[in-house]
Amino acid sequence: VQLQAFGGGLVQPGGSLKLSCVASGIDLSIGVTGWYRQAPGKQRELVAAITTVGSTTYVDSVKGRFTISRDNAKNTVYLQMNFLKPEDTAVYFCRKVEYWGQGTQVTVSS
Repeated sequence: VQLQAFGGGLVQPGGSLKLSCVASGIDLSIGVTGWYRQAPGKQRELVAAITTVGSTTYVDSVKGRFTISRDNAKNTVYLQMNFLKPEDTAVYFCRKVEYWGQGTQVTVSS
């Protein structure tokens, strides 16, 4: 099983990024897949999750700005991040049961 997260980068406040989590050896369309983030000196937190039937949940701080989605044909889960803020700066990870992706750095700075 392998999860590969990519799409991070440096963006100005108010900008957008789209993260991708590509899986092999596990079916992301079954069960829950989540995006987490960890900022320096802080605990890792759940940012968004999507279920088998497509139900989604978000941490309050990203509601209305981030959207999690899934492409079953590509076995990929996405995190569209709009109106990014400096406090969104963190390493973002995708997770499926006990499997974690390697993380991708998102830096929001002018």
